[in-house]
Formats: sequence, structure tokens, C-alpha cells
Amino acid sequence: MLQISDYKIPITELKTNFDVRIFIKREDLIHPTISGNKFWKLFLNVNQYLEAKPNNPLLLTFGGAFSNHIASVAAFGKQFNISTIGIIRGEELENNWQNNPTLSKASENGMQFFFVSREDYQNKEKITQEFLEKYPNSLMIPEGGSNDRAVEGVQYMLGNDTKDFDYLCTAVGTGGTIAGISRFAEANQNVIGIKVVKDDSLENLVKQWSGRRNFELIDADENRYGKISDGNVRFINWFQNEYQIPLDPIYMGKMMQKIFDLAEKGFFPKDSKILAFHTGGLQGIKGANQFLESKNRTLIDFEV
Repeated sequence: MLQISDYKIPITELKTNFDVRIFIKREDLIHPTISGNKFWKLFLNVNQYLEAKPNNPLLLTFGGAFSNHIASVAAFGKQFNISTIGIIRGEELENNWQNNPTLSKASENGMQFFFVSREDYQNKEKITQEFLEKYPNSLMIPEGGSNDRAVEGVQYMLGNDTKDFDYLCTAVGTGGTIAGISRFAEANQNVIGIKVVKDDSLENLVKQWSGRRNFELIDADENRYGKISDGNVRFINWFQNEYQIPLDPIYMGKMMQKIFDLAEKGFFPKDSKILAFHTGGLQGIKGANQFLESKNRTLIDFEV
């Protein structure tokens, strides 16, 4: 069984000229290779699985070429000596995944890959059935790691240090993190999710997982996983220089840019205290820079 330690995650106030106060909680620092929310989304899922004492435990999951989730599951498996398999979207990667920084690091951490076409990847129910028949003692974790147990695990991102904030903000991909924050937030707190993906089903899914109506979903300026704007890259570079806090271009960069934009436009009432959760994803910077360099575009000027 995995144990929860007394984690101390720093909360930093960001000095701004707005009439609100913005803070960031550095969940990305919880573990050097398992980004904050991914750690907690996996924690209870894996604990429940290990309670059954499976022979040769194995974690199966889905993800794309630069998936934070794939990187985190591989790192989680290495940390706790559990075998891992990643079902990767895009069969074109099968012969050159070694050039992909996310997949090469996942492989170093012991993950095996199965590559499937983008068309076949959409039928996850069929793939899940096939893999569970082949590996009957394994744990299948959904893409992005979001399910009921993941939502429950997110409660550990909240505590006495988050109770005094008026707004709790997070990036939204598959919905598990915001659902957990919503479910376990204080009664007087408002939860804001910055969507980085086009998915009209997310609101109902979050309501189902959370059981509450204390949240609002707002689109990031570029709310598609694979799209990185030059404006967002400039913001990420500025943010690093201004606060010495790195942001990735898929989740955190888009979230913080949107929060600053909302604050500038008066979305938050005056003197509000706003807490943004830094949920990591920094491993994706290297892959993003590979893509940006191939297009002769401005690069993120740091790596972690």
C-alpha cells in the first residue's frame, strides 16, 4: 500500500497591478517526475488495485505522443515498482518514438508501448476489452487518469492552506481535477476551470463527478491540446522572467494567461483572493519546443 506523507506544498503570491490578489500553489513540486494532480489522481486508484494483492501488478493506460499522463504513469510505475504499458495514439510513432522526449523518458522509466491508429484509438472500449483479456490482472486507467477514485484523490490538493481563498482555479482537460476541487471546496468558494480542450460534454461530466454546482468552465484563448499560440509562448517566457515559475504551454501557460486576462477585465470582484493550482506538465516543454522550432517560431526560452 502507498502511504500519504505530510506534504508541504508552497503557495506563492504573484505581485500584480490588479485590484485582486493572485496566488499559485506549486503542486508541480510534489514529486520530481509525477506532476501534482497526476500523483493524486493515480494514488487512490493504484491503492485500491494493490489492496487485492494482484500477481505481477500492471498498469495500463492511454495517451498521445506528448501526454503528461503517460509520463506520470510511467514515473509512478518506476517509483513504486509496478510494470506499465502505454497504448499510444498514432501508429506513425512506432518506428521513431525514440525521438519523442515524452515517450523516450517513459521508456526509460520502464513503460512498454502499443501503438494504434488514430481511428482505432477512438474505440477505447474495444481496446480496453482486448487488453484486459490479455492482461486480466492489470489495472486499466482511463486517458488523463480521470474517474471517481481520481476525483476523490484530488481532495489532498486542498487543506487548511486553501480555505481562505475566494476562487480556486485549475486547468481542465478530462475534468477529474476540477471535479475533485469542486467536491471538496469550502461552501463559500467559487471554482473556476480554464478549459484547454474542446469538449462540450465536460460540464455535465464534472457535475456528475462533483455532485455540486459551485464551478464555472471558461475557455482558454486557445482551447485545443495541440495548439500553441505565439502569444502564449510570450506570456510563458514573461511569467518565468517575472516570477521565476515555469509554465507548460498546454495547461498552465493557458490557464495563467486567462486568469490574468480575467483579472484585468474585472471578472473577479475587487479584493478577491484567487488561488491557481500549478498541476505540472513541465515535461511537455521539450516536445513543444521541438514542434515550435520545426515551424521556425518563437521558443519557450527555458527547459526543466
